[in-house]
Amino acid sequence: MLQKTRGLALSYLRYRETSIIARIYTEEFGLQSYIVNSVRTARSKNNKIALFQPLTLLEMVVYNKHDRDLHRLSEVKTSYPFQSLPFEVAKSTIAMFVTEMLNKVLKEEASSPQLFRFLVDSVLFLEEARTNYENFHLAFLLKLSFFLGFGPESAREFEDQLRENSYPFLPDTEMETALNTMLRQPLGTPIKLHRSARNELLDALVAYYQVHIDSVGEVKSVPVLREVLG
Repeated sequence: MLQKTRGLALSYLRYRETSIIARIYTEEFGLQSYIVNSVRTARSKNNKIALFQPLTLLEMVVYNKHDRDLHRLSEVKTSYPFQSLPFEVAKSTIAMFVTEMLNKVLKEEASSPQLFRFLVDSVLFLEEARTNYENFHLAFLLKLSFFLGFGPESAREFEDQLRENSYPFLPDTEMETALNTMLRQPLGTPIKLHRSARNELLDALVAYYQVHIDSVGEVKSVPVLREVLG
């Protein structure tokens, strides 16, 4: 049975000679994997494989069967062609980090329209932002943690949970203010953070996720993110 859904591309793997298996977080079915045929050929129309680059927003018609792990796509197109996110170094580096984290923490489970809406709104903010996005990845992880069930209510709770798990996080007043602002205000709210503080908070947030989700492990994009954004 054919069904329509929106999706957010996360990653893909090569499959056989010309196909891929795309991992997509969908509005209707949650996290799913789809076989996409004939996208890795010179004759593939309109560079279709580009549709499955990380964080691409998709409109899809799919064959979804509850008793299968792999599904098939009937139709797919982007709902919002990006103009900046893949092409600006800072944004593409943030997107790489966000995608790696999402691949680690999203599970094959029932759909969550609220989580899907948050992810789409966050991606659109990053695409459209011209200023005040240098802390996007930090605020994004904090807000995402609430959808995953372990969001802290305040900077103090965040700090206490890390200390209870033997992570030496000692934020100063500036960082506590930044954390509380990220927790309570929308993405893009101007926040003053020095480069060293941004790096320290990034490490603390990754550690916070590692405390709550065993599968997080090493986050390979962190060194690149630290270098590009600080």
